Order: sequence, then C-alpha cells, then structure tokens
Amino acid sequence: MIEIKRDAYLQRLIKRMGNGRAKVITGIRRCGKSYLLFTIFRDYLLSSGVDDSHIIAIELDDDENEHLLDRHALGLEIRSRIKDDRTYYVFLDEIQNVDGFEMVINGLLHKPNLDVYITGSNSRFLSSDIITEFRGRGDEVRVRPLSFNEIRPLYGSDDEAWNDYSTYGGLPSIYAEKMDDEQKVSFLGYAARTIYIKDITERNKLKDDKGISAVLDLLSSATGSLTNPSKLANTFRSRGQRGMSDKTISSYLRFIEESYMVERAQRYDIKGKDYIESPYKFYFSDIGIRNSRISFRQVKETHIMENIIYNELRVRGYLVDVGIVPHRYRADDGRYRERQYEVDFVANLASRRYYIQSALTLLDEGKLEQELRSLSMIRDSFRKIVITRDRIKPRRTEDGILIINLFDFLLHPDAMDQ
Repeated sequence: MIEIKRDAYLQRLIKRMGNGRAKVITGIRRCGKSYLLFTIFRDYLLSSGVDDSHIIAIELDDDENEHLLDRHALGLEIRSRIKDDRTYYVFLDEIQNVDGFEMVINGLLHKPNLDVYITGSNSRFLSSDIITEFRGRGDEVRVRPLSFNEIRPLYGSDDEAWNDYSTYGGLPSIYAEKMDDEQKVSFLGYAARTIYIKDITERNKLKDDKGISAVLDLLSSATGSLTNPSKLANTFRSRGQRGMSDKTISSYLRFIEESYMVERAQRYDIKGKDYIESPYKFYFSDIGIRNSRISFRQVKETHIMENIIYNELRVRGYLVDVGIVPHRYRADDGRYRERQYEVDFVANLASRRYYIQSALTLLDEGKLEQELRSLSMIRDSFRKIVITRDRIKPRRTEDGILIINLFDFLLHPDAMDQ
C-alpha cells in the first residue's frame, strides 16, 4: 500500500497540541481523517518520545467498540486508562455515533493532562448548539480529499496526474491501493451509493434514497452553474417529476451539505460589497464522486477545472465566493441598462483577497478578452488572476492582470503572488 504524506494537516495538528481545546477533525467520509489521526499524527507523537500507553485511541465505528457508544461507558473507559499525571492524547474516531458525546468531551477537557482529538463526518455535530456545549473549547481542522499536489509525486508527468485526478478525484483509497481504472470506477460508485447516500438517508431518517439521489445527480450534472431549490424543482417538473417541492429540495440540499459532499458558494457584489442570497453555486468536495454520479459522462474539463480550483483555494484556507461586477452602459436606443459580469472566485484570507478567473484555454483572442473583461472592471488594488490549462509562462497584461498555468497554481501556493 502506498503511503501519502499529508504534511499540511499534520502541521495543523502539531500547532494545536496542548491548547486546552478539543481538536475536531472534520470532512467527508473516506477523505483520510482516521489515517491522519491514528497513523500520521500517532507516528509523530511516538517519534517525539510519547509513550504508546499515553495514546488512548478508540474507533467508534468499529463493532468491537459498540459497548462504548454509551457516553457513560466511553467516559469510564477513557478514565480507566489514565495512570499518572503525564499528558495523555485521546483519539476518538467518528464521535457523532455517541449520543450526548458533548458531555463526554467537556468532561475530558476538565482534565489538565488530557489532550483531546475527535473526528466526525457530518457538520451537524458542529452546529451552533454543540459549539455552545463545548463552551468555545472546540478547534476545527477540516480535512479534504487529496489535493493534486499530494498525488502528483505518484506520476511521471503533470498531464498524466491530471488525467487521473480530474477523472477519479482525490479519495485516498484510489491511490493508496493502486487501483486500475475498472476498480476506481467500481469503488467510486460503491462509495457514493453505500457510504455517502446511505449515511445521509439513515442520519436524516428518510424513508428511501430516491429523492436525495435525484438531487445529488442533478447537482452533479450542473456543477458550477447558478441554482437554487426553485430552479431545481422546475427542472424536476420539466421531467415529469412533480413530487419534489422547493421545501423538500431545500432540505435535501442541506443534508448533502452537512455530509460535506458539496459546498455552497454565494454570489458577492464586488462593487456594492454585499452578498446576493440566491441563486448560488455548488462545488463537490471530491470530483471523482461527482463524475461517478453521472457515470463519467458529461465530464467537461471546463467545469471540472473550476471545481478543482475552488477545492484548492479551500484547502489553502480561503473563503471563496462567486463574484458579480455590475456594469451600467448606454444601449443603442440611448437608454441606460445594467449588465452583470461574473468573476469565478473571490478568495479571501484575513487581509488578502484575490479575484480569479478559470479558463481552460486563452489561445482564442476573443476568449482572452472575455475572461479579462470582468477583472478589468474591478477598481480596487487586490490581485487579479486568470488560471488557464494552456502551457504558458506567467505573464501580466497591460492592466496588471496575472495569467498563470493551472499546474503552476496547483503545485505552488505562492504562484498567485508572482
């Protein structure tokens, strides 16, 4: 089995050691949370001189630990392993399986020699109510599927790596287990049906998975397109499916988001400095799952590239919106009209901001002008960037807009600051 380093996430855990808060490791199922905690971080602790007896690791989705799904039994089990005053590292995997786990975690946080790390695969256990229960003592580390940068060392060239990554995504099992194409397709189909959709159906007590599957498939075929429950309901009605109301679809979208399968990107009026509530865009946490839901058809590289750029920005910690640039102009009839131009991404991190366009190719002059138009209308001093699949060296336009190659962006975090 191939071991893939996840140094960025390891460093995030190391920085949080001993901070008195519960380190909450979240993310979509099968993205590598357990491996990060139980193998990578554990190996780091052991190599740093921590005795194995001071690492209390319990997997709560293992049938051998079914008796520990009772919060009282879990608390007693952990306390029974504490023998001295030295620091103990407590790892609890899939903690959301324990009813009332908040009380267990709060009790552990009262022990000065316990450093607590927990994982979970849905955002419901990070709701405002639970954060309140933690009394501000929860510290989230979001783990995502493998990035292009993490899988690139496994291939001989950028293009070879991209062909696999843009088709099969970044779930670690695909790369660690050396699957061939047939196995990858089978695994992704199985994961979507029996892991993700089944998990959503059971957690939200749905009577069947038909509705949630239909909404997920529709999102898959419309990746990166503006949508909302009303638009999706109209699509279903046009197909003769009249049982899907706006309200039902809104609930299904929330369930899918809570499972970390997709993320919602809101529109932001760059000139007006205000958010537009609807419509919005959805991006898949793993492009392989998205492609699997449409049976690897409609695999348009334009949409896939946009989704992967979004994910990479999120991996780097940016908050990402879809930008809107209103433009007022005088029409041929002499009347003034307004048109909205779109900026694919507005990426924010602290005081930094980037306006980013994703363009598969810029070799056509008309396409280049189209991609530059909305960026050139933005009058502030933040960096403006076009990312293209074209094999080009970084260059700037007369307006100072940076044009960079996709692989430069994915492999070099500082590429946006050239």
